[in-house]
Amino acid sequence: MERNKAVVVLGTFDSKGEEHAYLRDVIEERGFPALTLHAGTKAPAPFPVDYDLYTEAIAARGGLGRDEAIEAVIEKGRSLVQELYRQDRLSGVVSAGGGTGTYLCTEIMRILPMGIPKVMISTVASRDMSRTVGTKDITMMHSVVDLLGINSISAGLLERAAGAVCGMVDSNEKHRTGSTKKRVGLTMFGFITEGAEHVRRHLEALGYEVIPFHANGTGGMAMEELASEGLFAGVLDFATHELADALLDGYCGGIGPGRLVPFPGRPNPPRLVIPGGLDCAVLIFDRNHIPERYEERSIFFYDFRSAVRLSREEAATLARQLAEKLNRFGQGAKLLIPTLGWSEADKKGAPLYDPAMNRFFLDTVRKNLSSVVSIQESHQHINSSTFAEQCAQAMHAMIQNSGE
Repeated sequence: MERNKAVVVLGTFDSKGEEHAYLRDVIEERGFPALTLHAGTKAPAPFPVDYDLYTEAIAARGGLGRDEAIEAVIEKGRSLVQELYRQDRLSGVVSAGGGTGTYLCTEIMRILPMGIPKVMISTVASRDMSRTVGTKDITMMHSVVDLLGINSISAGLLERAAGAVCGMVDSNEKHRTGSTKKRVGLTMFGFITEGAEHVRRHLEALGYEVIPFHANGTGGMAMEELASEGLFAGVLDFATHELADALLDGYCGGIGPGRLVPFPGRPNPPRLVIPGGLDCAVLIFDRNHIPERYEERSIFFYDFRSAVRLSREEAATLARQLAEKLNRFGQGAKLLIPTLGWSEADKKGAPLYDPAMNRFFLDTVRKNLSSVVSIQESHQHINSSTFAEQCAQAMHAMIQNSGE
């Protein structure tokens, strides 16, 4: 197969030149063209490379501190990689590094959209990589040994990494989906899984492809990112629970300021918003270790996590925040409320059932909601198939009215 697009070998060639040269050679031996991109901040590449970010971003600017040099290389690298992608010259990217190299090269990789293979061999991959990977499909590969030249162990490791990125590129070229169905982004989490499954079936019956996201903090932000890239005809934000956890620093609270906010200058598909999980915040404690501040609250004990019913003050704050977010969408958003409960823990006989609190929340939303944002109630529980069908039909109507 003739290949026109290259695998980019990205890295700090001034400190790990041998390793990246080895990656380049193995990739080319497998029949894939390679482009070398030096992202080091200490010196020019020790051998000829296709692109030298040190020369372009640092050498001409004397007196940069280490942190400034790193940010300059990242900025230049992101611009270059993005341009290679736009020119259809890039099929994937692979890198190897320690702490700084991992940070620097994954920051550059993150400019690429989902689906472009991104492989990072890292000496620190066994640590918490949540901030490093973020919302991107970066494959982290732990080097186990440190990277200091080529030896019998590191050579095998680098060969497997080269094989991994080449295999991903090959898979992309051979197995592209031909689906022409419109996509709907769907958020979900554990307490409303049953309802989300019903929603998926009803949307699929209407001819849509459903792309689910686990509303665990990162999942919601990933959905927002892909929506901003125009991947969805509509967004059914079934699990807005992340907003509650963000308020109380809960398990799923790791969202950024872009969650449930329209994208200026980018696509904003119609959005149907459901208060899935807004009855509670999920915190890390069990029934044997209840924090004193929550001892008088209604609690649903789940596993190592527990769901705590929101107080009146917390519910009011959350309601105002939700209304403020929806107001920014204007007519592009609709709020659909199941009045019989918003999670499996919030139904008649369950630990967090409190219809009066839900009504207070809804009344507060109404007081702060713009008149152009549609709000509708349904006398159903969030996990019922009937409510799911209403959600699917409402989403369908919004997409049709938007001309998608």
